[in-house]
Amino acid sequence: MATFLYLLSRAAFRRRRLVAVIWIALLACAGVGASMASSNVTSSFSLPGTEAQKAVGLVETRFPGSSPDGAVAQIVLKAPASERVSDTARKATVRDLVEQLRSDPEQVAAVTDPYEGKNVSPNGSTAFVSVTYNKPPGSLPDATLKSLDDVASDARESGLTVEVGGTALQAAPEPGIGEVIGVVIAAVVLVITLGSLVAAGLPLLTAIFGVGIGISTITALASTFDLGSTTSTLAMMIGLAVGIDYALFIVSRYRAELAEGHDREEAVGRAVGTAGSAVVFAGLTVVIALVGLAVANVPMLTKMGFAAAGTVVIAVLIALTAIPALLGFAGRRVSPRTAGRATAKPNGGVRWARFVLRRPAAVLIVGLLGLGVIAIPAASLQVGLPDDGSQPVSTTQRKAYDLLSDGFGPGYNGPLVVVVDGDREAASATRATLQGMEGVASVSPAAVNEAGNTAMITVIPTARPSAVATERLVHSIRDATDDDVLVTGTTAMNVDFSQRMNDALLPYLTLVVGLAFLLLMLVFRSVLVPLKAALGFLLSVVAALGAVVAVFQWGWLGSLFGVEQTGPIMSMMPIFMIGVVFGLAMDYEVFLVSRMRESYVAGERPGAAIVTGFQHGARVVTAAAVIMIAVFSGFIGSSEPMVKMIGFGLAIAVFVDAFVVRMAIVPAVLALLGHKAWWLPRWLDRLLPNVDVEGEKLRARLRSAAQTVPPGDPNDRRQLSRV
Repeated sequence: MATFLYLLSRAAFRRRRLVAVIWIALLACAGVGASMASSNVTSSFSLPGTEAQKAVGLVETRFPGSSPDGAVAQIVLKAPASERVSDTARKATVRDLVEQLRSDPEQVAAVTDPYEGKNVSPNGSTAFVSVTYNKPPGSLPDATLKSLDDVASDARESGLTVEVGGTALQAAPEPGIGEVIGVVIAAVVLVITLGSLVAAGLPLLTAIFGVGIGISTITALASTFDLGSTTSTLAMMIGLAVGIDYALFIVSRYRAELAEGHDREEAVGRAVGTAGSAVVFAGLTVVIALVGLAVANVPMLTKMGFAAAGTVVIAVLIALTAIPALLGFAGRRVSPRTAGRATAKPNGGVRWARFVLRRPAAVLIVGLLGLGVIAIPAASLQVGLPDDGSQPVSTTQRKAYDLLSDGFGPGYNGPLVVVVDGDREAASATRATLQGMEGVASVSPAAVNEAGNTAMITVIPTARPSAVATERLVHSIRDATDDDVLVTGTTAMNVDFSQRMNDALLPYLTLVVGLAFLLLMLVFRSVLVPLKAALGFLLSVVAALGAVVAVFQWGWLGSLFGVEQTGPIMSMMPIFMIGVVFGLAMDYEVFLVSRMRESYVAGERPGAAIVTGFQHGARVVTAAAVIMIAVFSGFIGSSEPMVKMIGFGLAIAVFVDAFVVRMAIVPAVLALLGHKAWWLPRWLDRLLPNVDVEGEKLRARLRSAAQTVPPGDPNDRRQLSRV
């Protein structure tokens, strides 16, 4: 592989104008596709194989026109103190609101009059109007949303308290200042690390360029593949981080090759042949982790994983081709100031590595104990999906949620829909069973379809949707009824989703870690190094989950991160974090340890190889980690709870993995293992193909080619290019 990448990068360096034109054309094509894509993109949520999804399919078949996927708005109205919403004046205002909402039949499928639908609280202070739209959440035109807001504003002028909740208000998370700050911090770190504005600008420019292609492609295909707005946000988050890191590693290695006296084209070839090989395998581990999310069998999660993986692939291709081309355009403006001079003074990486080598057991124990303490809250992890109760208290959705809870009870924010695949007699028997169950606040009369073979019953729990008691109620209903009775609704769907995530966790972990273990055996020609890498990753994930639980579930330092409402951790968070963190953790493992392996193969003793690896890699890995942390932290300010939580979790995970696991625990373990760390059974060594990540074969061929051509011969470069 190193030889192939050597030749590829030199070709890109020589034909840099063609390479630049190709990448610009790809960006232009993606941009044109994105501009022509429909602006009304929706993202449906389904859980194939679950009871809740089966019930949705039954309702769609037996109750045609019920629009189960349509967006819903709940307008909650509360009368002033000592008044009732059923008073004559208030009643007229509410019914006028209902008529205004019904005046848009193109968008509105149904509007429920609170007085006819008995949606008035027992004390008469609160009522709510349900509006069902013809389009799914997130796809309503701006004019429709503005009309909804205007209707609510008109009702407020009469003295009523009016707030709006429901899925109709779902919108794409808007970019915040945090993302911009993250990129700015990344730029500053690059300048400090590389000491050159031009050298620092290359990784940033190529990362933004790659993300532009990735996001534009996702936008162009969003309607075709049903990709939601969160897909683009997560692809941008991961694409920016790995794009900057991969380019940084190659630019840094290029500058090191220049410092050894190689000309620019040769330096590019050697840099991509060695560091580029590490980039390829690091990128593969990220792609494996993201594509492996398909194991969960949740279409939304699978699409997110594939979209983010596509952005990572683009980042790898740009690092291998566009970076060499841009280095050709940049000339000597990216050359290190110390070119041609050796620096005798050991850098910070060398000093730290020597410190670890002197006290490996102490460093290992302290690192493990520290991560263990951070991971303690993970034992209390509770998963669920957020509802309007997790919104900031200043939003109208949260206010509507609280008004509904105060007036009707918390269960009204998450009713259960029980679908009976049977006649009226079966529906009546089911309703009687439901009325006698613990945790049920009320049960509606059965709504039977025209054919008389299916009924829907609405059950209002006594607890809020995300409460453990509500989850128990869902399971209790299913246990107390036969197979012809199905429980669905948003709350039941969330329960099934959480169960699906829990069931998929172990198979996913086994698949991803197993494939990556084999991949790392190819890279390091060792059994213990990949095993250590996998165990270190598990430490990083558990510690990061502990921090997430402490902040988002327990509320520790919640105000510092904009967490106004604590609650269960999102169901997809553990599995998604495992996938992304595993890929990113393997990045640092490959970049740092591959340089140690390179030195060990060249004849250095294990301890000296560790020092050499830190001498050449610690500064760059530190910069890469700081950049990733900055990029992920920029998303903590997002208004989308999922993006905020994932941004925080990934930032903590990268910090823990880079600075505790890879910089402390890994060298300590390698120091304790010595030569055993690089042990590989002979039979396994013969079975595994040698992919030459360290560039050992490449350097041998270059030396051989150099010896067969006299110095200064004009055929020198031509022969080298044929290796």
